Amino acid sequence: MPFYISPEQTMRDKGDYARKGVARSRSSVALQYAGGILMVTPNVSTVLHKISEIYDRIAFAAVGRYNEYEALRKAGVTYADLTGYQFDRGDVTARGLANWYAQVLGGNASEPAGKPYEVEIVVTEVGVQPDDDQIYRITWDGAVTDEPGFVAFGGPADQVSAALKERFSDNMSLTEALGAALDALAASSGQQGQGNGGQTELTASNLEVAILDRARAHRTFRRLHGPRLAELIAESRAARAQSGQSGGSEGEQQPPEPPDPPKSDEPPIGPSSAGDGSPGK
Repeated sequence: MPFYISPEQTMRDKGDYARKGVARSRSSVALQYAGGILMVTPNVSTVLHKISEIYDRIAFAAVGRYNEYEALRKAGVTYADLTGYQFDRGDVTARGLANWYAQVLGGNASEPAGKPYEVEIVVTEVGVQPDDDQIYRITWDGAVTDEPGFVAFGGPADQVSAALKERFSDNMSLTEALGAALDALAASSGQQGQGNGGQTELTASNLEVAILDRARAHRTFRRLHGPRLAELIAESRAARAQSGQSGGSEGEQQPPEPPDPPKSDEPPIGPSSAGDGSPGK
Protein backbone atom coordinates (compact mmCIF):
# COMPACT_ATOMS: atom_id res chain seq x y z
CA MET A 1 0.00 0.00 0.00
CA PRO A 2 1.62 3.32 -1.02
CA PHE A 3 2.15 6.01 1.59
CA TYR A 4 0.72 9.49 1.08
CA ILE A 5 3.01 12.48 1.71
CA SER A 6 1.58 15.97 1.45
CA PRO A 7 3.22 18.41 -1.00
CA GLU A 8 4.06 20.73 1.89
CA GLN A 9 5.95 17.98 3.68
CA THR A 10 7.75 17.03 0.48
CA MET A 11 8.94 20.59 -0.09
CA ARG A 12 10.04 20.93 3.54
CA ASP A 13 12.07 17.74 3.27
CA LYS A 14 13.64 18.88 0.02
CA GLY A 15 14.43 22.27 1.51
CA ASP A 16 16.12 20.75 4.56
CA TYR A 17 18.10 18.39 2.35
CA ALA A 18 19.33 21.15 0.02
CA ARG A 19 20.13 23.64 2.80
CA LYS A 20 22.17 21.07 4.71
CA GLY A 21 24.18 20.33 1.59
CA VAL A 22 24.90 24.01 1.00
CA ALA A 23 25.70 24.61 4.69
CA ARG A 24 28.50 22.02 4.54
CA SER A 25 30.39 24.16 2.02
CA ARG A 26 32.77 27.01 2.79
CA SER A 27 31.43 30.54 2.67
CA SER A 28 32.13 32.76 -0.34
CA VAL A 29 31.70 36.49 -0.92
CA ALA A 30 31.23 38.86 -3.84
CA LEU A 31 31.42 42.63 -3.39
CA GLN A 32 31.76 45.84 -5.33
CA TYR A 33 34.84 48.03 -5.29
CA ALA A 34 35.75 51.16 -7.20
CA GLY A 35 37.20 49.29 -10.17
CA GLY A 36 34.63 46.52 -10.53
CA ILE A 37 33.45 43.44 -8.64
CA LEU A 38 35.60 41.18 -6.45
CA MET A 39 34.82 37.49 -5.75
CA VAL A 40 36.64 35.52 -3.05
CA THR A 41 36.22 31.92 -1.89
CA PRO A 42 38.39 29.45 0.03
CA ASN A 43 39.58 26.78 -2.41
CA VAL A 44 42.77 24.72 -2.25
CA SER A 45 42.28 23.31 -5.75
CA THR A 46 43.79 25.09 -8.73
CA VAL A 47 41.67 23.30 -11.34
CA LEU A 48 38.25 22.76 -9.75
CA HIS A 49 37.04 26.34 -9.82
CA LYS A 50 34.12 27.80 -7.90
CA ILE A 51 34.38 31.13 -9.76
CA SER A 52 34.30 31.29 -13.55
CA GLU A 53 33.60 33.53 -16.49
CA ILE A 54 30.24 33.29 -18.22
CA TYR A 55 30.35 36.10 -20.79
CA ASP A 56 32.07 39.40 -21.55
CA ARG A 57 31.10 41.25 -18.37
CA ILE A 58 29.39 38.43 -16.44
CA ALA A 59 30.85 36.00 -13.89
CA PHE A 60 29.53 32.94 -12.07
CA ALA A 61 30.24 31.78 -8.51
CA ALA A 62 28.72 28.83 -6.68
CA VAL A 63 28.94 26.66 -3.58
CA GLY A 64 27.66 23.16 -2.88
CA ARG A 65 28.15 19.99 -4.92
CA TYR A 66 30.79 20.56 -7.57
CA ASN A 67 29.33 18.25 -10.23
CA GLU A 68 25.94 19.98 -10.00
CA TYR A 69 27.06 23.59 -10.20
CA GLU A 70 29.64 22.76 -12.88
CA ALA A 71 26.85 21.38 -15.05
CA LEU A 72 24.85 24.54 -14.40
CA ARG A 73 27.84 26.71 -15.28
CA LYS A 74 28.31 24.97 -18.63
CA ALA A 75 24.60 25.27 -19.38
CA GLY A 76 24.78 28.98 -18.54
CA VAL A 77 27.71 29.49 -20.92
CA THR A 78 25.73 27.79 -23.69
CA TYR A 79 22.66 29.93 -22.95
CA ALA A 80 24.74 33.13 -23.04
CA ASP A 81 26.53 32.19 -26.28
CA LEU A 82 23.29 31.27 -28.07
CA THR A 83 21.56 34.44 -26.91
CA GLY A 84 24.45 36.61 -28.04
CA TYR A 85 24.65 34.83 -31.39
CA GLN A 86 20.92 34.88 -32.16
CA PHE A 87 20.31 38.45 -31.00
CA ASP A 88 23.09 40.76 -29.83
CA ARG A 89 25.93 40.55 -27.34
CA GLY A 90 24.35 43.40 -25.40
CA ASP A 91 21.24 41.27 -24.86
CA VAL A 92 23.20 38.89 -22.61
CA THR A 93 22.73 40.25 -19.10
CA ALA A 94 23.16 38.99 -15.56
CA ARG A 95 19.47 39.52 -14.91
CA GLY A 96 18.48 37.35 -17.87
CA LEU A 97 20.94 34.66 -16.85
CA ALA A 98 19.74 34.75 -13.23
CA ASN A 99 16.14 34.35 -14.38
CA TRP A 100 17.14 31.41 -16.56
CA TYR A 101 18.93 29.74 -13.63
CA ALA A 102 15.87 30.37 -11.46
CA GLN A 103 13.66 28.54 -13.95
CA VAL A 104 16.02 25.57 -14.08
CA LEU A 105 16.43 25.28 -10.31
CA GLY A 106 12.77 25.99 -9.57
CA GLY A 107 11.60 23.41 -12.11
CA ASN A 108 13.89 20.79 -10.66
CA ALA A 109 12.80 21.56 -7.08
CA SER A 110 9.11 21.20 -7.97
CA GLU A 111 9.54 17.75 -9.51
CA PRO A 112 7.78 15.12 -7.37
CA ALA A 113 10.57 12.60 -7.86
CA GLY A 114 14.29 13.11 -7.62
CA LYS A 115 16.38 15.33 -5.39
CA PRO A 116 16.94 19.10 -5.49
CA TYR A 117 20.23 20.70 -6.45
CA GLU A 118 22.52 21.18 -3.46
CA VAL A 119 23.88 24.44 -4.80
CA GLU A 120 23.70 28.18 -4.34
CA ILE A 121 24.65 30.43 -7.24
CA VAL A 122 25.72 34.05 -7.60
CA VAL A 123 25.74 35.82 -10.97
CA THR A 124 27.52 39.17 -11.22
CA GLU A 125 27.81 41.75 -13.98
CA VAL A 126 30.10 44.77 -14.00
CA GLY A 127 28.74 47.96 -15.55
CA VAL A 128 30.34 50.99 -17.09
CA GLN A 129 29.56 52.90 -13.87
CA PRO A 130 29.37 51.49 -10.32
CA ASP A 131 25.63 52.16 -10.25
CA ASP A 132 25.24 49.73 -13.16
CA ASP A 133 26.83 46.77 -11.33
CA GLN A 134 24.54 43.81 -10.66
CA ILE A 135 24.80 40.95 -8.15
CA TYR A 136 22.13 38.22 -8.07
CA ARG A 137 21.83 35.29 -5.69
CA ILE A 138 19.87 32.18 -6.74
CA THR A 139 19.04 29.50 -4.16
CA TRP A 140 18.25 25.80 -4.62
CA ASP A 141 14.50 26.42 -5.11
CA GLY A 142 14.93 29.07 -7.81
CA ALA A 143 14.44 32.12 -5.57
CA VAL A 144 16.29 35.17 -6.96
CA THR A 145 17.42 38.13 -4.86
CA ASP A 146 19.14 41.30 -5.97
CA GLU A 147 22.07 41.97 -3.63
CA PRO A 148 23.24 45.60 -3.70
CA GLY A 149 26.89 46.09 -2.84
CA PHE A 150 27.87 42.66 -1.55
CA VAL A 151 26.66 39.13 -0.86
CA ALA A 152 27.84 36.18 1.24
CA PHE A 153 26.66 32.66 0.43
CA GLY A 154 27.38 29.12 1.55
CA GLY A 155 28.29 27.91 5.03
CA PRO A 156 27.37 30.33 7.85
CA ALA A 157 26.43 33.00 5.32
CA ASP A 158 24.48 35.13 7.81
CA GLN A 159 27.49 35.60 10.09
CA VAL A 160 29.82 36.31 7.16
CA SER A 161 27.33 38.81 5.74
CA ALA A 162 27.07 40.60 9.09
CA ALA A 163 30.87 40.83 9.35
CA LEU A 164 31.13 42.04 5.77
CA LYS A 165 28.45 44.67 6.33
CA GLU A 166 30.57 46.27 9.08
CA ARG A 167 33.58 46.54 6.77
CA PHE A 168 31.97 47.36 3.43
CA SER A 169 31.88 50.89 2.06
CA ASP A 170 31.37 52.46 -1.34
CA ASN A 171 34.31 53.16 -3.66
CA MET A 172 36.78 50.94 -1.84
CA SER A 173 40.08 50.15 -3.52
CA LEU A 174 40.89 46.58 -4.52
CA THR A 175 43.20 46.22 -1.52
CA GLU A 176 40.53 47.49 0.88
CA ALA A 177 37.85 45.24 -0.65
CA LEU A 178 40.10 42.19 -0.39
CA GLY A 179 40.88 43.03 3.24
CA ALA A 180 37.16 43.32 4.04
CA ALA A 181 36.47 39.98 2.34
CA LEU A 182 39.30 38.21 4.18
CA ASP A 183 38.17 39.60 7.55
CA ALA A 184 34.62 38.40 6.93
CA LEU A 185 35.73 34.95 5.76
CA ALA A 186 38.13 34.61 8.70
CA ALA A 187 35.19 34.56 11.12
CA SER A 188 33.65 31.70 9.15
CA SER A 189 36.95 29.84 8.91
CA GLY A 190 37.54 30.20 12.64
CA GLN A 191 34.12 28.83 13.51
CA GLN A 192 34.37 25.91 11.10
CA GLY A 193 37.92 25.17 12.21
CA GLN A 194 37.08 24.84 15.91
CA GLY A 195 36.13 21.22 15.45
CA ASN A 196 39.27 20.12 13.59
CA GLY A 197 42.11 21.69 15.46
CA GLY A 198 41.86 25.44 14.93
CA GLN A 199 41.56 28.16 12.35
CA THR A 200 43.16 27.84 8.91
CA GLU A 201 44.87 31.03 7.81
CA LEU A 202 43.66 32.36 4.48
CA THR A 203 46.62 32.69 2.12
CA ALA A 204 47.21 32.85 -1.61
CA SER A 205 47.61 29.06 -1.71
CA ASN A 206 44.13 28.27 -0.35
CA LEU A 207 42.10 31.10 -1.88
CA GLU A 208 40.39 31.52 -5.23
CA VAL A 209 40.08 35.19 -6.16
CA ALA A 210 38.77 36.80 -9.34
CA ILE A 211 37.57 40.22 -10.43
CA LEU A 212 35.43 41.80 -13.11
CA ASP A 213 37.65 44.73 -14.12
CA ARG A 214 35.61 47.75 -15.15
CA ALA A 215 38.55 49.26 -17.04
CA ARG A 216 38.71 46.41 -19.53
CA ALA A 217 36.86 47.00 -22.77
CA HIS A 218 35.78 43.49 -23.79
CA ARG A 219 36.38 40.48 -21.53
CA THR A 220 36.51 41.87 -18.02
CA PHE A 221 37.05 38.62 -16.07
CA ARG A 222 40.49 38.17 -14.55
CA ARG A 223 41.87 35.76 -11.98
CA LEU A 224 44.22 36.88 -9.21
CA HIS A 225 46.71 34.24 -8.11
CA GLY A 226 50.35 33.62 -7.35
CA PRO A 227 52.66 36.52 -6.44
CA ARG A 228 50.10 39.16 -7.39
CA LEU A 229 47.51 37.75 -4.98
CA ALA A 230 50.10 37.30 -2.22
CA GLU A 231 51.12 40.94 -2.68
CA LEU A 232 47.51 42.15 -2.42
CA ILE A 233 46.93 40.07 0.72
CA ALA A 234 50.07 41.47 2.34
CA GLU A 235 49.04 45.03 1.46
CA SER A 236 45.53 44.56 2.85
CA ARG A 237 46.83 43.14 6.14
CA ALA A 238 49.44 45.87 6.46
CA ALA A 239 46.78 48.51 5.93
CA ARG A 240 44.57 46.85 8.53
CA ALA A 241 47.41 46.73 11.07
CA GLN A 242 48.26 50.37 10.42
CA SER A 243 44.65 51.47 10.85
CA GLY A 244 44.46 49.48 14.09
CA GLN A 245 47.56 51.16 15.48
CA SER A 246 46.33 54.63 14.55
CA GLY A 247 42.96 53.90 16.11
CA GLY A 248 44.63 52.68 19.29
CA SER A 249 46.88 55.72 19.58
CA GLU A 250 43.90 58.03 19.20
CA GLY A 251 42.09 56.21 21.96
CA GLU A 252 44.96 56.50 24.46
CA GLN A 253 44.53 59.23 27.07
CA GLN A 254 47.41 61.57 27.73
CA PRO A 255 48.46 61.97 31.40
CA PRO A 256 47.08 65.16 32.95
CA GLU A 257 49.45 68.07 33.21
CA PRO A 258 50.38 69.25 36.71
CA PRO A 259 48.32 72.23 37.89
CA ASP A 260 49.87 75.68 37.75
CA PRO A 261 50.89 77.21 41.11
CA PRO A 262 48.41 79.71 42.51
CA LYS A 263 49.00 83.27 41.47
CA SER A 264 49.34 86.13 44.04
CA ASP A 265 49.43 89.90 43.69
CA GLU A 266 52.18 90.23 46.38
CA PRO A 267 55.84 89.93 45.39
CA PRO A 268 57.61 86.75 46.42
CA ILE A 269 59.27 86.80 49.84
CA GLY A 270 62.84 85.54 49.84
CA PRO A 271 65.05 84.45 52.74
CA SER A 272 65.70 87.23 55.30
CA SER A 273 68.70 85.95 57.32
CA ALA A 274 72.23 87.19 56.62
CA GLY A 275 74.45 85.10 54.44
CA ASP A 276 71.57 83.38 52.78
CA GLY A 277 71.65 85.49 49.65
CA SER A 278 69.60 88.44 50.84
CA PRO A 279 71.16 91.92 50.63
CA GLY A 280 72.89 93.09 53.78
CA LYS A 281 71.54 95.93 55.88
